[in-house]
Amino acid sequence: MHPILKDIRLVAFDLDGTLVDSVPDLAAAVDRVLGELDLPAAGEAKVTAWVGNGSLTLVERALTDALGESPGAEPLEAGNLRFLYHYGRDPGSRTRLYPGVREALDALQAGGWILTLVTNKPYAFIEPILAQFGLERHFALALGGDSLQRKKPDPAPLLHVASHFDVPPPACLMVGDSRHDIAAGRAAGFRTLAVPYGYNHGEPVSNSLPDGLIESLTELV
Repeated sequence: MHPILKDIRLVAFDLDGTLVDSVPDLAAAVDRVLGELDLPAAGEAKVTAWVGNGSLTLVERALTDALGESPGAEPLEAGNLRFLYHYGRDPGSRTRLYPGVREALDALQAGGWILTLVTNKPYAFIEPILAQFGLERHFALALGGDSLQRKKPDPAPLLHVASHFDVPPPACLMVGDSRHDIAAGRAAGFRTLAVPYGYNHGEPVSNSLPDGLIESLTELV
């Protein structure tokens, strides 16, 4: 057992960039939206730097990059709806599970930890992706970016899962790949653990000073 798990009862995981590499599917949906507007494709490299704050922000960044200026509210809303349509049709065919994730989740579940999922991805896409990898049974509760009025880096989703299971925040751990995960965890009073292989807007997640950093989730167990 990793020392960071000492006295921890509940573990909250981020999804994109922590458990799964979803950029190929996200980029495909973004590029379909741009193509419909006769704008150049963004590609996976740019999308990697844009993900992490929910679909609306992702689309806003893509449109701003392609247009050279911020889109208006109506074009942004229309673009987001088209993105949700395209991504909803195929949210997981190119998405891959990171090495060691299944083994870590199996071991943590067998060890009695409460496992939860807290992502900024819209809730409707969570179940199809988890089901694709047979991971839905691992999580006692999953929250998407639209499950509550506020999302990470606001601490509200983490405080919600802690309250839901009646676990005090100091007995909870947030595991993620970005500064938003670390900021949310710290603000909620959770212990924080980062993985360096995900998406963090081109910055090392270690800059956010998490309580721990591991190269693979297998190091947890």
